[in-house]
Amino acid sequence: MIIYFSMSLCLLQTRSLLSVFEEDAGTLTDYTNQLLQSMQRVYGAQSEMGLATEQLSSQLLEYEKQNFALGKGDEEVISTLQQFARTVGELNTLHSELASQMADRMIFPMIQFREKDLTEISTLREVFGIASDELVGEVAYSRRKQHQASMQYYCALNALQYRKRVAMLEPMLGYTQAQIHFYKKGMDLVSKKMDSFLVSVSSMTQSIQAQLDSEAEAMRLTQRELLSMEDTVYMPDRDSVPVNRTLIQKAGYLNIRNKTGLVTTAWDRLYFFTQGGNLMCQPRGAVAGGMVLDLDNSSVMAVECEDRRYCFQITSPSGKTSMILQAESKKEYEEWICTLNNISRQIYLTDNPEAVAIRLNQTAIQAVTPITSFERRGEGSPNPDRAKPGGVQSSSSAPEAEDLIVPGTPIQFDIMLPASEFQDQNRVGGRRTNPFGETDDDCSPESDDSLLQQVFAVRFLGSMAVRSGQTQEVIYEAIRQVLAARAIHNIFRTTESHLMVTSSCLRLIDPRTQVTRISFQLQEVTQFAAHQENGRLMGFVVEGRDWSEGTEEGEPSFSAFVFESNTEGEKICYTISLGKDIIEAKKDPKALAQLMKNMPLTNDGKFLLLDSETGDTANGGAPDEEESEA
Repeated sequence: MIIYFSMSLCLLQTRSLLSVFEEDAGTLTDYTNQLLQSMQRVYGAQSEMGLATEQLSSQLLEYEKQNFALGKGDEEVISTLQQFARTVGELNTLHSELASQMADRMIFPMIQFREKDLTEISTLREVFGIASDELVGEVAYSRRKQHQASMQYYCALNALQYRKRVAMLEPMLGYTQAQIHFYKKGMDLVSKKMDSFLVSVSSMTQSIQAQLDSEAEAMRLTQRELLSMEDTVYMPDRDSVPVNRTLIQKAGYLNIRNKTGLVTTAWDRLYFFTQGGNLMCQPRGAVAGGMVLDLDNSSVMAVECEDRRYCFQITSPSGKTSMILQAESKKEYEEWICTLNNISRQIYLTDNPEAVAIRLNQTAIQAVTPITSFERRGEGSPNPDRAKPGGVQSSSSAPEAEDLIVPGTPIQFDIMLPASEFQDQNRVGGRRTNPFGETDDDCSPESDDSLLQQVFAVRFLGSMAVRSGQTQEVIYEAIRQVLAARAIHNIFRTTESHLMVTSSCLRLIDPRTQVTRISFQLQEVTQFAAHQENGRLMGFVVEGRDWSEGTEEGEPSFSAFVFESNTEGEKICYTISLGKDIIEAKKDPKALAQLMKNMPLTNDGKFLLLDSETGDTANGGAPDEEESEA
């Protein structure tokens, strides 16, 4: 892990230096082109000077060939012009030699530097860009290839810093030497002053070349050492220490997202720690920490941010306060979520919170082992004979787990109809559920004349097929297996829905669109119960028909649905039980009248049970996805 963070830090520093080197290389390229143009103008001027002196010499010799009308007595002029022509011819020879030396010792080194070194930088930059943008299936191979290209690119950029000095000095050295050679006979005094300067420049060039050789050798050794590392060094999230899911205290640095504008946000790195049931934060420069949020009964869920990973959100029980935090690694991310969930369950208030957390974690791990390996539940379980609405008190001998649920039964963590429902849709006369969220007419709010309508805010946890629908033990077993599967597979996200209980059906409604996602007739609900230890968990069993056996009426099939509510699950069970009582009472008008007489009613004649617990979300609000606190 230390090597991975070190390499990440080095990569950030390298990226920062890379932009500086690339800017320097671009500036050098522009300057080299301008310098080469100036040198080419000097060379062109010198070449033009040679051609001009040659033409002047020819014109002087052409005087003798002109037929002047009064040409007598011009012999002295002709001889003088011929002498000038010979002098100009010798000067032309010197200018031609100077132009040749400029081309060989000034223009050619600069062109060679531009075509060789700067072109190599451009080529390596393209190779580096292609290697960086190439997508390869295996991350290690792709990073190794990009690393190799980047190392070559970096070496070339480092070498360029030395070569540019030589490239700037060598042409001028050649130019100076050419000038000295040209004026050698008449510049003895100047040449003596330039000798020491040229010697120092030559020694400087040799020193820079020696530094380049030593630096290149050191970079080659570093490159060979880095490329010899194993592929695992390039793999992300190499956490060798397993995640501890039984913590009840946690401290460390987290990044918190703060709003800086209407749509802009910023991340701040602060030190967070837990103290009892509170989340504390110590800002920079503070001598002590302050409370940020009360974690009791709060919800923690993993969220995805567009620019960060390992983010999670903490929401207060009322839903009015929430914050988004980011951990520094996957291990820290999972441990923070597990720790906050343990604190939210108020484990820290027990006599031995560490043992309770370990026991809950072991229970979750054992819950995903094959069901056939479970032993019979002990008779000393807490509240074994606790009565639940809609169920029968447990008998002295609890059924085996495999007698309640088939081993290996898949669990659905999203709202989906049981397999029998889809078979019903393909049969003539079977009950059909509209795939667009609309339900049958007998359960629509427009045609529903039920006396009972109560809405509860719930979060769907999962559903699975069960063998029996006549005992509440199957609900407890389904709750246990669903929660265990969510804990093992780190499935924290749940979506809040509205469960409407009427005297004819149960409907699960999407609060955003007010579309019914799924509905059940109350006659099909055979069993319902709240969890014995966690009162916010409840479930019910729905009976359907399975025609896979080919029988005319179909074999009965049962599916268990598990929910988490914001209040006690027994309130939902009580409402379902009251709905069933209303169905039975409708068969006897006297019993129905007696039931209505004993229950308080609303102004429209419906039963008034509890205050609405959905709040603003019942009016079309759009709650965010939450994490189950179970």
